[in-house]
Amino acid sequence: MDVRETIGWNLRRLRVAKGLSQERLAFESEIDRSYVGRVERGKENVTVSTLEAFAQALEVDVSALFAPIDPGTQKPTALRSGRKRKRS
Repeated sequence: MDVRETIGWNLRRLRVAKGLSQERLAFESEIDRSYVGRVERGKENVTVSTLEAFAQALEVDVSALFAPIDPGTQKPTALRSGRKRKRS
């Protein structure tokens, strides 16, 4: 796995763990939503500024985006699609 894939894997893992959609992460980090998707797929070379924006939005240290991936680990699951239901 190359560095771009590692960053993408960790970005998705951390985003899903916080319950954030790609759209919400993009909004909170002031990054385009489609760019977030490309980063998660390992298709973009990410700048240090972008990594910092993601880390701040996820409330983690930038180093968390570089955490090694265990080869036996399954890909992070996707969040349930659609809008959240309103509370009664």
